[in-house]
Amino acid sequence: MESDWKKFRAIVPHLRERYVAEQNQQLVTLLSSSDQTDTERFWAAQKFIEQQAKILCRCLDGHSRSKMLVAMLSMKSVGMLKPEDLVDFSDELKRQVLG
Repeated sequence: MESDWKKFRAIVPHLRERYVAEQNQQLVTLLSSSDQTDTERFWAAQKFIEQQAKILCRCLDGHSRSKMLVAMLSMKSVGMLKPEDLVDFSDELKRQVLG
């Protein structure tokens, strides 16, 4: 489990940046929508950013070895952690995360 913990700590920055990049693209799409007024787009963007901030805090704050599995399951549930990200992890952890 120690090696999984080290791998997890090492991969978190990559997972965060990839997820944020994906969300930024969704935000661009939201702000570019032509079927809403500028005001509607502004408030939709503000709501979207608040939701993403909560997700990022839930998934990325307070990592510890004992809560690694919970963090990984949270990341998986929002699409931050993808099956291909688990290639280098132990088979046992892969089973726990992927089900």
